Amino acid sequence: MPSGPAYATPVVPMGTGQQLFMGRVEESFIENILRYNKGKVGTFYFTYQGNSEWNAMVYQGRIETAGRDHIIISDPASGKRYLLMMANLDWVEFDERINYPHTEISPEIQASMEVSE
Repeated sequence: MPSGPAYATPVVPMGTGQQLFMGRVEESFIENILRYNKGKVGTFYFTYQGNSEWNAMVYQGRIETAGRDHIIISDPASGKRYLLMMANLDWVEFDERINYPHTEISPEIQASMEVSE
């Protein structure tokens, strides 16, 4: 007998994408957007509530990888690497265009979204 919970519908781990109509996959989770920008240097703004010494931190670095709950960046000048928790991430700034996963909407869905008067 298998152990663990049984689910009536498939469980999709966060960050792997969500199946949309017509077989399209939505991949706009923050970790996927950061993965699309792997290798780019950005400025990362974090807040740490309840910490009186350093409740806000700014890191500058190159995106090495991103997971569901973390990001790894490296400082190009020092080579130092940071493992940072996504829960504390407020926003990211880049000095260049941000790569973003494009998802197309089928004509049928687009038509159903349009308001007719």
